[in-house]
Amino acid sequence: MFPIKFIRDNLALLRQASELKNEKVDWERFEQLDQQRRGYLKAVEEKRHVQKQLGEKVAAARNSGQSGDSFLQEARVLSAEIDSLEEKLAWLEAELTSLASRIPNLPHSSVPRGKDASANQVVRTWGEIKEKNFTVLPHWEIGEKLGLLDLTRGAKVAGSSFPCFLGQGATLVRGLINFMIELHTNAGFKEVWVPALVNRESMFGTGQLPKLEEDMYRLKDDDLFLIPTAEVPVTNLHREEVIPEEMLPLYYVAYTPCFRREAGAYGKETRGLVRVHQFDKVEMVKFVSPESSYQELESLVAEAEKVLQALELPYRVVLLCTGELSFAASKCYDLEVWAPGLQRWLEVSSCSNFEAFQARRAGLRYRSRKGKVDYLHTLNGSGIALPRTLIALLEYHQQADGSIYLPRALRPYLGGREYLS
Repeated sequence: MFPIKFIRDNLALLRQASELKNEKVDWERFEQLDQQRRGYLKAVEEKRHVQKQLGEKVAAARNSGQSGDSFLQEARVLSAEIDSLEEKLAWLEAELTSLASRIPNLPHSSVPRGKDASANQVVRTWGEIKEKNFTVLPHWEIGEKLGLLDLTRGAKVAGSSFPCFLGQGATLVRGLINFMIELHTNAGFKEVWVPALVNRESMFGTGQLPKLEEDMYRLKDDDLFLIPTAEVPVTNLHREEVIPEEMLPLYYVAYTPCFRREAGAYGKETRGLVRVHQFDKVEMVKFVSPESSYQELESLVAEAEKVLQALELPYRVVLLCTGELSFAASKCYDLEVWAPGLQRWLEVSSCSNFEAFQARRAGLRYRSRKGKVDYLHTLNGSGIALPRTLIALLEYHQQADGSIYLPRALRPYLGGREYLS
């Protein structure tokens, strides 16, 4: 979130950014309230000056043997007026803060401009999309045929879009998680195990609130939220802390279940594992100095790519345009895998640099070697999300006999199996 003064001084820039990101902000109301606030601040300052003068008059009267009651009465009236003004000022500041919390982060200058996915840029591709000489079954069919996936029983237990994995399917999910965690910890990420429920402050800190509250599962009695991603609890581990620069960069990795209402999901998107309400994901989070954050973004993308390369899945790296950027991101790359059963690319990872946007909201700061305290930069990237990765594994590695080839890197986590059948 940007400071009120920064917003006032950069209205044109921020208005342009909100338009580029397709975010609606009530700029007219912001300017109106900000003008009123400045008027009230001036009035309070002037009345406090008069109040100080009255205090001096009361003291002078009493020193000369007079009561100074007339000045005291005037001071009481003035004090009540100041209290009234400050009450109005507090309301104005709360309203301004609420409006400011809905202003999106500024896109980085390297982000392509555009309203939708048609303006995204494919940066690179990896792997060969091999044509099959048989009809590839969609993942929900092959998954149920092999006894790996049971969408009907998942729906019976919790409702639609809550998948259930059985037998080797459950082992595959667990194996993927262990494989990814080990891959990232070997690259220097510190594993953390974090709560799956977070408070409102944590959701605000990473930018999910207030904008996305309707998409979240909330425990109303406790005002806690089921996490949409491990980004939320992991980023908030250092909320309201000052980290010595000597400790930077900090790299964390966490596995968590994730929960999203996906209120806008409909039609064919709801079939199978493309859009689900509960899913598993391994998430990487970085806390870095501002000078290095864009180098750190590139290395974060490369780290996520290592997962897909090890899984032998063709993928492409896509630079998102302004209209596709999340509310909090300055720059974002998506990794998309090819799913031949669906005949489409599926996003399995988003790697974002938030610059200081989350840090300001969550009070994440660092102290430089020279003693200066400033906001650090935060980054996060899926390393990676399981549902669509499972789709790609079941479809791309599907064999003519209906078995599923397991990449060599994954076999140690599945008892040495080469195929699921």
